Amino acid sequence: MARYVLSRTGQALLVLWAAFTISFVLLQAMPGDAVLIKFQNPEYGLGPEQLADIRAAYAADGSLASQYLQTIGNFLTGNFGYSLQRGVAVSAQLAVNLPSTIQLAGLGFATALILAVILAIFCNIPGLGRLRSFIHSIPSLFVSVPTFWLGIMLIQIFSFRLKLVPVINPGPWEGLILPVLTVAVPISAPMAQLLLRNVDEVLTRPFVAVVRAKGASHYWVLWRHVARNASLPVLTVAGVLFGELLAGAVVTEAVFGLNGIGGLAEQAVTSQDVAVLQAIVVISAATFVAINLAIDLLYPVLDPRLKTKLGTAR
Repeated sequence: MARYVLSRTGQALLVLWAAFTISFVLLQAMPGDAVLIKFQNPEYGLGPEQLADIRAAYAADGSLASQYLQTIGNFLTGNFGYSLQRGVAVSAQLAVNLPSTIQLAGLGFATALILAVILAIFCNIPGLGRLRSFIHSIPSLFVSVPTFWLGIMLIQIFSFRLKLVPVINPGPWEGLILPVLTVAVPISAPMAQLLLRNVDEVLTRPFVAVVRAKGASHYWVLWRHVARNASLPVLTVAGVLFGELLAGAVVTEAVFGLNGIGGLAEQAVTSQDVAVLQAIVVISAATFVAINLAIDLLYPVLDPRLKTKLGTAR
């Protein structure tokens, strides 16, 4: 088991290093010059010497290798550098924008999981007939819905048509209802599809027939014997889907005008603020890696078969 933990942790650190390195190279290869974009304005009256001093202040005057080593060293100590566009520490900007994105992503993920479970429950209610086939088709519809389109449609229906949820000066929780649904619906679809398929597959296993033969009810079988076996693969996929949820959160923030890292990233791309973009990429990758590592380490605890296999391999 210890070897398994060390192996998974090492792989997670390797993925994080690769994400940092690839993003660093790509950001450095961006066309244009961020210093010139910001400061080469006749109104500033800056000459070549002053621009060179600015490059030195932001550690942008060294070779690519020296910048890489300095940047990765700073990141390991929690120093994300300074925003060239705003002239403030990147960590200060993240402290303002990141909580909003974390809240949106967390609530969206929880809502997606709830939607997937509700669909799975309705599909396994006896006697639904054709309605069950319709419910089975809902996840396929959710998968094909673009995030930005869904957000706009929710605003049109629930805010402008029905006037149920305000989008102009909403309350702290009212303003989260539509954005959370926007990020949750596309993510709930693959979860629901996998959960439904797993439930149908587990219901055909011999041990389920044995339990039913002993007189157990349909709902008892689903809750006590099917749910755990069917939900384990969903847990693995959920970690992968969290990356899509982060991407959807960025788009959703732009649609609803939320003050999250999506807007911050958009501004950084426009101004080629490399330090901000690098920090956003690394933090997003670290979050994704941490969640998948937690799921990998939790899986042997939830699945005794894997725990036994790891013990035998040791």
